[in-house]
Amino acid sequence: MSFRARHLLGIEHLAPDEITTLIDLADTYATDNRAGKTHRDVLAGMTQINMFFENSTRTQASFELAGKKLGADVMNMAMQSSSVKKGETLIDTALTLNAMHPDLLVVRHPSSGAVDLLAQKVNGAVLNAGDGRHEHPTQALLDGLTIRRAKGRLHRLSIAICGDIAHSRVARSNIMLLGKMENRVRLIAPPTLMPAGISEFGVEVFDDMEKGLQDVDVVMMLRLQKERMDGGFIPSEREYFHRYGLDAAKLARAKPDAIVMHPGPMNRGVEIDGTIADDINRSVIQTQVEMGVAVRMAAMDLLARNLRAARAEAAA
Repeated sequence: MSFRARHLLGIEHLAPDEITTLIDLADTYATDNRAGKTHRDVLAGMTQINMFFENSTRTQASFELAGKKLGADVMNMAMQSSSVKKGETLIDTALTLNAMHPDLLVVRHPSSGAVDLLAQKVNGAVLNAGDGRHEHPTQALLDGLTIRRAKGRLHRLSIAICGDIAHSRVARSNIMLLGKMENRVRLIAPPTLMPAGISEFGVEVFDDMEKGLQDVDVVMMLRLQKERMDGGFIPSEREYFHRYGLDAAKLARAKPDAIVMHPGPMNRGVEIDGTIADDINRSVIQTQVEMGVAVRMAAMDLLARNLRAARAEAAA
């Protein structure tokens, strides 16, 4: 299997064959999960520490469930009341973690680059569960798996990513992953929510929702990242939904079999109409949640293999 990375910090440094390897393995885990099959020997004897400096429900629960399904000893550190809040630096935290000898470290942090810094200092494998506006690699990978299962392929599709592009690490990771897999990516957002220089990523840029959705295969909606906004980026939520919220009229511009995605949590009536979100024929939002567990199982499995191999080589 072709997966050479020591850590999973982002999509940027993954080759297309590594992406395919991870998604292939995740697809197998997804099938096994539905059948009730467990793999508790894969991470048996290994320790997984989840460190979430930002609040999270689905991502943390998904990583925890994935680790337990693979047989890891899973520990969740309460970072909101940790020594970091008392002034401890990330480097000191890394040194403390090294003394605990963790094998897998799952980190979500509000600052871009913080996860990479930890990866340079700890001895185990680090998985980025989202850092600032930088990346959220496992979200892009689970989105890729969801698309492939729904469409039968993950290449040469027309995919629209709509909403708060400027503040979204999910958008950034998906742009890179979908581009590496030879898809046509369109970004749709008001100018205030479109980052400068984004066209350099090889994407098409639209500020008109109906034009941007014309004949696409996939519609990926994004949440308004209000916690990262400093100032007025939209006139009002009502006006935003009128122009950029996904409803039946706008979705009609896409292909008849286009699927609808959202990384969650959703703001119904702001980014997406509730009827569209719950449409079992078009929406794959709940499938995304399910695929999240399988992708995180695959990521930890592959990183654990590389970690064991590196340790065996060092001991030889």
